[in-house]
Amino acid sequence: MRLSKLNIKKINLNDVENKYSVQDILLKLGELYQFESGIYGYGNLWSKLQHNIEKIIIEELDKEDCIQVEFPKLQPKKIWEQSNRWDVYTKEGDIMYTLDNNLGEYGLAPTAEECATLFGSNRLPSYKNLSTTYYQIGEKFRKEIRARGFLYRPRTFVMMDAYSFDKNEDEMHKSFKKMHDVYLRIFERIGINIIPVISDGGTMGGRVSEEFQAFTEFGEDVILYDEKSHVGINKEVLEFDDKDTFINAFGVSDLKNLKEYRSLELGNNFELGTKYSDSMKLYYIDENNEEKPYYMGCYGIGLGRIIAVILENSVIKDNDKIKGFVLPYNIAPYKVHIIYNEDNKDDAEKLYKMLLDNNISTILDDRDNLSLGNRINDVYVLGTPKMIILGNRFDKEIYELEDSKTKEKKLLKIEELINNLK
Repeated sequence: MRLSKLNIKKINLNDVENKYSVQDILLKLGELYQFESGIYGYGNLWSKLQHNIEKIIIEELDKEDCIQVEFPKLQPKKIWEQSNRWDVYTKEGDIMYTLDNNLGEYGLAPTAEECATLFGSNRLPSYKNLSTTYYQIGEKFRKEIRARGFLYRPRTFVMMDAYSFDKNEDEMHKSFKKMHDVYLRIFERIGINIIPVISDGGTMGGRVSEEFQAFTEFGEDVILYDEKSHVGINKEVLEFDDKDTFINAFGVSDLKNLKEYRSLELGNNFELGTKYSDSMKLYYIDENNEEKPYYMGCYGIGLGRIIAVILENSVIKDNDKIKGFVLPYNIAPYKVHIIYNEDNKDDAEKLYKMLLDNNISTILDDRDNLSLGNRINDVYVLGTPKMIILGNRFDKEIYELEDSKTKEKKLLKIEELINNLK
């Protein structure tokens, strides 16, 4: 990408807010645009970062033979009435945006259990078709009364949601465990230290629920965590009437070993049982040619929240002053940033083309009338993990590759440089 085409705004890092500093940098650059509270447009950097994370999620789900699909964002009222959740989401909880016109009443999808159950029952008529898990990645809509923290709690957000179908409770448990393991691999590849936590099933239905929480001082939840057993509990579970039975089912025997931490939920898994197949009267035919309800699970990962956590974890400070951020190399939208003075413009163009030809995503700072110092500063407001500076010391043969975070430098010939970046 030629930086002249990105048209980023000039910003003063002294004006960046301390709490959500990297998201505020992107907002001031114009890479995030707030249409109103909780509703954003996403620029090049955010969109490409999201694509890289989606790729990891898709790869890990596909390894387990999960099937990618897409459900409508505009959902008819009648299917939510089948599951008895229309009033729960529109009146009691006031969660779902609704539309009412001459064609009927509709809701903008906050989730997709109803669509998934209808879709699955159409594709999975027999026990021979089970176990099956469908997943999609797309935008969701929720009426947050107080949107806050940029993408920590917006009103529209991108989410991966998956739905498993099984013939009995034991098979449902296996699907739940499979998705647990998939989530751990996804977060490990993304680079977020995640803690699986016991939680409440809420409006989804089902009693067994598991959150995937990331420790952060900006988190909205309080979790109780045992560092030895690596078991966590959302503190709200302690308010349940049947909390002892519920907690013991997850192997927690002594609450004294648990310490409080602030955290942010990035994913959530639920065992739904037969809630939706029973309420919507959708069944499969078993081995004895009898109708039986599907045992279902649902699984969600919030991509916007994941990106927000990654960004805020990537902040770089210099003497307690915010300098910018540096993204992890494996998920960064652009791996390397080329900076040059005017004498080396042709060499920079040649290098840029060569890196692109080798499928190395690269930023070329081709803007006019800027010093090398100003160009280097902008590496840190774009989060690029590596930089190459073609300055006065460049000898046309040896390239200096610098790690933006550690400042480690390597002197490399062109073949070595390409291999290193690959």
